[in-house]
Amino acid sequence: MKCIRCKKEAEVELKSHNAAFCRDCFLEFFYRQITKGIKQFKMFSKKDRLLIAVSGGKDSMALWDALIELGYNVEGLFINLGIDNFSDAAEEKVKAFAELKGVGLNIVDLKKEGIAIPEVVKKTRKVPCAICGQIKRYYFNKVGLDGGFDVLLTGHNLDDETSRLFSNTLHWKIEYLQDQKPLLPSENGLLKKAKPMWRLTEFETAVYAFFRKIDYLEISCPFSKGATFSQYKRHLNAIEYESPGTKIDFYQGFLKNMLPILEEKKEKVANFCKNCGYPTFGELCTVCKLKML
Repeated sequence: MKCIRCKKEAEVELKSHNAAFCRDCFLEFFYRQITKGIKQFKMFSKKDRLLIAVSGGKDSMALWDALIELGYNVEGLFINLGIDNFSDAAEEKVKAFAELKGVGLNIVDLKKEGIAIPEVVKKTRKVPCAICGQIKRYYFNKVGLDGGFDVLLTGHNLDDETSRLFSNTLHWKIEYLQDQKPLLPSENGLLKKAKPMWRLTEFETAVYAFFRKIDYLEISCPFSKGATFSQYKRHLNAIEYESPGTKIDFYQGFLKNMLPILEEKKEKVANFCKNCGYPTFGELCTVCKLKML
């Protein structure tokens, strides 16, 4: 099997693109896909100060590495969730990467904030991934705004977006579908958010991390076991295997045909937390409520 660009021996085959690449050409492909994703939605420029939320896993670490290689001004944000034998290990990976690359890193420790995830789950008995997501989004926004950053980035890939779209469509969660796009503008007290890897699959991200020798955390969060999204990913992977290109067609079709209709009916948040000022539909935001427990 030969690389479609340089005709050298290929190391990776991408059936959804009907292509095979050698190592160097795959890296160029990867950078090109990120650049296309950024330009299509006019996410940001090299003049902007970018803050990337990094978990220590392959996706966010790969995006951070790629953006540095592409010449963007990007700092990291790591939120230590306070999960024993997981969070500290992830923090060490992120710290080592930041030091290796000579880039800035911001850290929030949820134990010090009084809302470590294990304790929150015990007190509220809520679905761990749901409450964790709410807390992380709060600090993404707070650190970004307090630090004067222009855009908050996450390492969500095509698999993440299609599984989420599949779930939200199955259950017709209109309010979630209205916000499911690669770029969310700055409004109502919220920092601009972008997902530059929306065109790339989890497999492609893993290959990039392998080729670039990125030292990332390979274990999963213990609270993520049995998560519904993982099941949806497996089903979509089975469809993709039989019909390569289904995932990108599914997501781009939604962005082009359905999202414009949904956005017309979107309600804007009118309230702000009376304690911290974070946008919310009630008097207090979720994080402030948790801190009072």
